[in-house]
Amino acid sequence: MSTSNFTRRGLLKTGAVAGAGLALPTYLSAANHAGYTNAPQGSTVTLGFNVPQSGPYADEGADELRAYELAVEHLNGGGDGGLMNTFSSKALQGNGILGKKVEYVTGDTQTKSDAARASAKSMIEKDGAVMITGGSSSGVAVAVQALCQDAGVIFMAGLTHSNDTTGKDKKANGFRHFFNSYMSGAALAPVLAANYGTDRKAYHLTADYNWGYTTEEAVRSSTEALGWETVNAVKTPLASTDFSSYIAPVLNSGADVLVLNHYGGNMVNSLTNAVQFGLRDKTINNKNFEIVVPLYSRLMAKGAGANVKGIFGSTNWHWSLTDEGSKAFVKSFGTKYGFPPSQAAHTCYVQALLYADACERAGTFNPCGVAEALEGFEFDGMGNGKTLYRAEDHQCFKDVLVVKGKENPTSEFDLLEIVEVTPVEQVTYAVDHPQVAGGSLGSCNPGA
Repeated sequence: MSTSNFTRRGLLKTGAVAGAGLALPTYLSAANHAGYTNAPQGSTVTLGFNVPQSGPYADEGADELRAYELAVEHLNGGGDGGLMNTFSSKALQGNGILGKKVEYVTGDTQTKSDAARASAKSMIEKDGAVMITGGSSSGVAVAVQALCQDAGVIFMAGLTHSNDTTGKDKKANGFRHFFNSYMSGAALAPVLAANYGTDRKAYHLTADYNWGYTTEEAVRSSTEALGWETVNAVKTPLASTDFSSYIAPVLNSGADVLVLNHYGGNMVNSLTNAVQFGLRDKTINNKNFEIVVPLYSRLMAKGAGANVKGIFGSTNWHWSLTDEGSKAFVKSFGTKYGFPPSQAAHTCYVQALLYADACERAGTFNPCGVAEALEGFEFDGMGNGKTLYRAEDHQCFKDVLVVKGKENPTSEFDLLEIVEVTPVEQVTYAVDHPQVAGGSLGSCNPGA
């Protein structure tokens, strides 16, 4: 849906916190919150969906956009209501948000921080978006989150896995439902040790940006604690499409495990190159050579095809889960689009509903009211089990899935199997944990 479908309202700063019949929440002082950025006027409210429609994460972005469109349909009373039927909070009624019909504008992040900031800025200033959401890159998420903090709008992060998003780069106006690198390491390491042993030598190839760095650190620290040795770690450019020159040195390194800290098209290409070099057929140190993909998605598995068979990784959610929330979302998404949703689609849909629900519970679109409604919010029925939006860093805590590529898939979508649901207690960490420490949440900025 193009921006031309909507009136360009500009950057509105209004004193009507409780305007348009909205009830002022008890925890907001009108004196302290005299106005906020893009307070909705009239009968509609505009959300900004900022996703990679080009670049190495474009497949994820396309599924994110499908999910957002489905969320808008459900919020406005269309379709079967999806997760609104299983969500533990019952504030959403299918009549928009606070009685206003939900409209949306979109932007292309291009999987580039500068492009993402530019598109988010345009949606806020030209299209009047009161909330920005999306992204499939942690570099993008951190950049857009900072912009939203300065602009005075809520940022509901999409697919971002770096510790930094709710670690050293956390912001009071930003919230993340997706899990992070630390959680992947904590969930994966015990499974890897159980299947491959504790005497292993690992070689890391790492995407050269903040997500790659924190994922490498998380997997290294968690596997080394169980006895693994890291023999080398090499950074690879995000724009790479051929990883042959990075794979070749692995053969002579003495490593018997290759960890691909790559995502999206990068992972598809690097795994394909690794298989072409015959790594999976090698015996090193009297052990079968293994490959690990710390962060998996169904879309990546589809792109890599048979190469993912037997390879372990972690994921935020998977369409094969049988809880009522997951089944409801898979049914809604599948009915509309003809195939099951990815984890990117799931987290983005959930974030849209969580934002709308917070507005309803707060009785306002004021970002400071929305933030207070989300901080410390505990919920269930959204497909990840019981979940907490921790107040101290705006990170969601929930169970984490360890998966591996299926040996005998039954369809092009049935490529991953869940091997363990890691309980939330195993992946929870203190706010000052060394891997996530630094930065300050700061104060909510209403923008006026």
